[in-house]
Amino acid sequence: MVRTSRRATETRGLLLAEGGMREAMLYHKLTPLDVRCDLCWHRCRIRPGHRGRCGVRANVEGTLYTLVFDRVALLTVDPIERHAFFHFRPGTYALALATVGCNWRCRYCANYALSQMPKGSHGRLLGRRLSPEEIVKTALTHRCQNLVYTYTEPTVFFELVYETARLGAAHGLRNLIVTNGYLTPAALRMLRPYLDAAHVDVKGYDDRRHRRMCGARRRPVFECLRQLKDTGVWVEVTTPIIPGHNDSDDELRAIAELLASLSYSIPWHVTAFLPAYQMKDHLPAAFEAVQRAYMIGRSAGLHYVYCHDAPGSACASTFCPQCRTVLIERAGFTVLANRITRDRCPQCNRLVDGVEMNPIPLSLHHVIAS
Repeated sequence: MVRTSRRATETRGLLLAEGGMREAMLYHKLTPLDVRCDLCWHRCRIRPGHRGRCGVRANVEGTLYTLVFDRVALLTVDPIERHAFFHFRPGTYALALATVGCNWRCRYCANYALSQMPKGSHGRLLGRRLSPEEIVKTALTHRCQNLVYTYTEPTVFFELVYETARLGAAHGLRNLIVTNGYLTPAALRMLRPYLDAAHVDVKGYDDRRHRRMCGARRRPVFECLRQLKDTGVWVEVTTPIIPGHNDSDDELRAIAELLASLSYSIPWHVTAFLPAYQMKDHLPAAFEAVQRAYMIGRSAGLHYVYCHDAPGSACASTFCPQCRTVLIERAGFTVLANRITRDRCPQCNRLVDGVEMNPIPLSLHHVIAS
C-alpha cells in the first residue's frame, strides 16, 4: 500500500481550500508518488507535498496540479506594441494577462513581485478567479483583437493559456506569448494550433553567464526559436543590454548572427537594462551600448532592429529594408503613422515582413467599453 505523508495531506487540504487547482498537463509518474513535469526544460522531479521550480505546480499524493489555472494576477488592455510586437497587426489592441510564478530566477526581473512570489509562499497565491470564458468575454467586451500571455512566464500557467487560446481562437482572437523560450518541444506542439506569434527574450549567448544571471541554460531557448520558426509562428526577439553580462561586441554579434541564421526577417529589439530586484545596485545600461547593439544587428544583416528607451530616436520606427523609407512611425509604443500599402512599401513595392501589416480600419480602432 502506498502511504502519503502528513505534509502531502496538509498541502492537499490547503490547496483545495484555496481553489484554482486543476490536474496539470504534460507530466508523467516516476514512482507511484513521484512525478516528472514535462512542461519546461527543467523537467522537475517533484515529490508529494512539493512544488516545481516555478512554485505553481504541486504534487498532491502522486498527481501533479497547476495551482493557477484560474488565478489571474494581472489583466490589462494595451496596444500590441507595448508587448514588443512591432510586426504583428500593428495598431491593434490586446488583453494581456498573467498569473504569478516563473520557472527562471532572473536577478534583474522587473516583475519579481509576481514572478518570484510563489517560491517563498506555501499559502495563498495572488490572483482573482477568472475562467477562460470570462477572459475571452472581457477581451471581446473591450474590443481587443488579440490575447497576450505575458508579464511573468506563460509556460508556468500553460493550462490557462491553452484553454483560453483555444476558446479565443474560436471567437476570432489572435493568441500571442511573451516567453523566455524554455517550453519543451511537446508543450510547443500542443499549443501550436492556437498560437499566432511569440516574443522570445534572448538574454545572452554565453551559457555560463546565462546560468548565473537567469538560472537556466541558453541552448533550449535557441531550440525553441528554431521550432517556432519551423512551424510558422511569427517570432520577434528582445535582448536587454546588461553591462558586464551580455554587452560585449562578441556576445551581441553571436546573438545577432544566430537570429540571422534563422531568418533575416526576425525583428530584434534591444533594450537598456534598468536596475531591479537583486541588481538594484547595478549600473543601468548607457544608451550608447543599446545603439551599439543596434548597429551590430544591422551589420549582421537583420532587416528590422529596434532600440527602445531612446527619447526622440527613430530607432522604434519600422524602415523598409530595401529603400529605408519610414513605413511605420512610432513614438514609444504609439503608432503615429502607418504608410504600408497592401503589405508593401509604398516607395519600392518590397513586401514588408510580418502579419497583417496594413493600417487597421477605423472600425477596429480601440474603444474601451464602459
